[in-house]
Amino acid sequence: MDTHAPSSRIGGFHKFNVAQRIDSVAKFAQLDDADKALLQNTGNLPAELADHLIENFIGTMNIPVGIATNMKIDGHDRLIPMATEESSVVAAVCNAARQCYDNGGFVTSMSGTEMIAQIQLTQVPDPQHARLKILERKETIREMCDACDPILVKLGGGFRDLEVRVLDTRGGTMVVTHLIVDTRDAMGANAVNTMAERIAPHIAEWTLGKSNLRILSNLADRRLARARCTWRLADIGGAEVRDAMVAAYHFAEADPYRAATHNKGIMNGISAVVMATGNDTRAVEAGAHAYAARSGRYSSLSTWEVSAEGDLVGSIEIPMAVGLVGGATKLHPCAKVALKVLNAKTAEDLARVIAAVGLAQNFSAMKALATTGIQKGHMSLHSQNIAMMAGALGEEIDLVARVLVELGTVRLDVAEEELRRFRSARV
Repeated sequence: MDTHAPSSRIGGFHKFNVAQRIDSVAKFAQLDDADKALLQNTGNLPAELADHLIENFIGTMNIPVGIATNMKIDGHDRLIPMATEESSVVAAVCNAARQCYDNGGFVTSMSGTEMIAQIQLTQVPDPQHARLKILERKETIREMCDACDPILVKLGGGFRDLEVRVLDTRGGTMVVTHLIVDTRDAMGANAVNTMAERIAPHIAEWTLGKSNLRILSNLADRRLARARCTWRLADIGGAEVRDAMVAAYHFAEADPYRAATHNKGIMNGISAVVMATGNDTRAVEAGAHAYAARSGRYSSLSTWEVSAEGDLVGSIEIPMAVGLVGGATKLHPCAKVALKVLNAKTAEDLARVIAAVGLAQNFSAMKALATTGIQKGHMSLHSQNIAMMAGALGEEIDLVARVLVELGTVRLDVAEEELRRFRSARV
């Protein structure tokens, strides 16, 4: 054992100020002054605020924010802020939206703003009997839940319904209670978790069971955002393109291996808007993928068909637990600006816009795959990243990137060679 190796056992690290934490990490990892300077540069997020958003804060990871143009949603033009590091994502949404803009753009709707909190009971002697006992106390449960958050109730939200399920599991029969709560313009995790924790001991007492988990479900299937759109044949390149795209959808609908990548493309757009607005990308992604498997087999989140007029019609229905109040949406300065640009007035409005972006992203990915292939457009943009990795600066970036695309070889070694050639020619 190397007794001189640095130890990760750093007593009181969480009590250090930011500078002390950076110094401690720098000593452990042998960071130089340039590395430390990068950590100290927190961009548009003040260090004091960031220190309260995460434990053991030492720096920020800045993600580019771009604007998707051409989006017409429910008859209104919108500019869409998107935060992502992946080349071609924003461009894909712009292109899809441009091709349906003159035909009216996207139409959206929402099932509601209800979230589910789950209370798990184990060791219940008579599960079916217990289920009815819980359901009989619905009004009592309503009163206790609403008392947890009178402000939410004042805003029109609060307890809405009660479900009780009896589950047979490997560990025995469980009784699971669902609290259905309208969280309005909040994502709602804190509100429903508080209610679940308040109700759990009472349910355990009524049923003689043991309460265990008390937590929201990220499968927010009572909070579905929907979007649909029609792309005319003349705008997308004709029937051959349409049929190839429908065939691509049929592949994703039937095969989970393809569906995983198909849905990842959808989430490229969705997660970018969720992140830009300070919402929880992990919660939205978990809900989306769980919903894609609701039939018992993982499948496509979107559907693609041919209309009576022969046009391509796409639609998407996806859980969308996002909010305008609470968390980073009200704290992160860039998230607040993004919401201003988006001009979303309610959580429902935001969710509907995000669903439209997901459908637009899906359209562009499918069209590229079914026609020229994904690499042509993606690598054209990625070539700029490779050029910068090779050390290109200023106008050199576009010059090297252009050559990489023309050669059809977007590789670092080729970029380095082309950069040397450019610089030698200038000497």
